Amino acid sequence: MTKKGLFNQVLQIAVVVKDLEEAMKNYWDKWGIGPWSVYTFDPNTVKDMILHGKREDYAMRLALAEIGNVQWELIQPLDDKSIYADFLKEHGEGLHHVALGVESYEEVMKLAEERGIEVIQGGTWFGFTYTYLDTREDLATIVELYNQPEGWEFPEPEDTYPKNS
Repeated sequence: MTKKGLFNQVLQIAVVVKDLEEAMKNYWDKWGIGPWSVYTFDPNTVKDMILHGKREDYAMRLALAEIGNVQWELIQPLDDKSIYADFLKEHGEGLHHVALGVESYEEVMKLAEERGIEVIQGGTWFGFTYTYLDTREDLATIVELYNQPEGWEFPEPEDTYPKNS
């Protein structure tokens, strides 16, 4: 009998950076990775922010680009509260998490709770829920899950790199 996996797709690879503008420039100018769409996640754009299982606001600025079928994300923390700020302090810049696709967000969240896996950060951005699970002990990385409503589309970016992309 074949065991069915919980995860069915790699959706995103995320890197925490000190300076988003510098990182986008480096990725695009030196490596041709981009173009980038830029968004700010803060209490003005994200509802129901969660940090270590409790309701708490945090802020970051991020840029998204596609490499094949996988989204690449650069994240610059804008405060010292988020899991990104913690990562930057402890490790410096680097790979932070992987977003994985699932058939049922609710089922995986229930399983995570049963296994004592902590929700270390999350929120709802324009109706799109993102949740970070502390899977470092089992998977050596943080896993992000999405609960994306049917027909959901990205909002217009605040900025792009290079400009007018």
